[in-house]
Amino acid sequence: MAPPSKVAKAPAASQAAKATKAAKALKTTTKPVKKLWRKVRTSVTAPARNKLDHYEVLKYPLTTESAMKKIEDNNTLVFIVDVRADKKKIKEAVKKMYDIQTKKVNTLIRPDGAKKAYVRLTADYDALDVANKIGII
Repeated sequence: MAPPSKVAKAPAASQAAKATKAAKALKTTTKPVKKLWRKVRTSVTAPARNKLDHYEVLKYPLTTESAMKKIEDNNTLVFIVDVRADKKKIKEAVKKMYDIQTKKVNTLIRPDGAKKAYVRLTADYDALDVANKIGII
């Protein structure tokens, strides 16, 4: 058996003081510095591509009986167009593809999800002649 140690045990009060000092030191220590990342602003190297060109906007002309009636009576062509196309894009696509001026464009979305466009032509153009040229009739 080992001889009893001559060093007296520290009183409980000093041990409590050590514990509180350690706890305080833990609370006050600083956190490690985070590395700050430098944000780089990149410039666009090429302009964004137009995903809806005029071939994409106009899908096909509609050849139903009601569409034929519109051609004959109202000087209007009827097209199925891309759902994302707006009236201005439809007007530009008709002008580019068929070289005709449009008076106005009315659109609606059919129950099957396709968009239908009624393209009213100006008085200078006859819808019947244009439909013949396109190949609708």
